Amino acid sequence: MARVCQVTGKKPIIGNKVSFSNRKTKRRFLPNLQTKRFFLVEEDRWVTLKLSADAIRTINKNGLYNVVKELRAKGQEI
Repeated sequence: MARVCQVTGKKPIIGNKVSFSNRKTKRRFLPNLQTKRFFLVEEDRWVTLKLSADAIRTINKNGLYNVVKELRAKGQEI
């Protein structure tokens, strides 16, 4: 699945596009994903992650190493 945040798990959701005449057609709301490289000091290497803007704020708050440790505990390869 290409459009999924690796940290938060956010993915596209489906809703309605509503026209001026109030006609509803299906559409997708895509998450705000960024491909970002971080330098992991503890392992002395670069890590590339596909993240939502919310996940980037989480990394700034909790630290990269703690977030990577949680992802590995869930079984995700990094």
